[in-house]
Amino acid sequence: MSRPIIAPVGPEPADRAGLAGDAVRRIMHVASALRHHQDLDIAALGLTPAVARALYQLDPDRPLPARELADQLRCDRSNVTALVDKLEQAGLVERRVAPTDRRQKTLVVTDAGRRMRDRVHLVLSDSRLLTPLNNEELAALRDLVWKVSDGGCPEDCGPTGPA
Repeated sequence: MSRPIIAPVGPEPADRAGLAGDAVRRIMHVASALRHHQDLDIAALGLTPAVARALYQLDPDRPLPARELADQLRCDRSNVTALVDKLEQAGLVERRVAPTDRRQKTLVVTDAGRRMRDRVHLVLSDSRLLTPLNNEELAALRDLVWKVSDGGCPEDCGPTGPA
């Protein structure tokens, strides 16, 4: 049984700028609430959001140089060094000599890192804020979000995963 839809209070439909501004504020509110829940759940895993994001960006089946991780995270390499140190101390990542260039180290996700990465993925997929929506509403929301994200997030919108 579908729930009745309560009409939002705000600008009139003819006020496009007002509607758009209201929509942006509400999207930002939802994003903030999602981040809050994710940060709490990531902390419960014993990670910081930045460390979780770094682990999430690593492909367990493809070792990666730290400089490439920095590029993916769009941050300075010195910041990545600290994140990798934390991942290594937690036993989630190992630094290994690259087979193609012994001067370079690659980041290899350990078995424990794979399990933790799966748990981080579950946290990032948590949809508890969307439970009030029925399947039809959820599909409509997905389609609208896809539409405004330019058919998928454009490259300059930032990395995916935890922040």
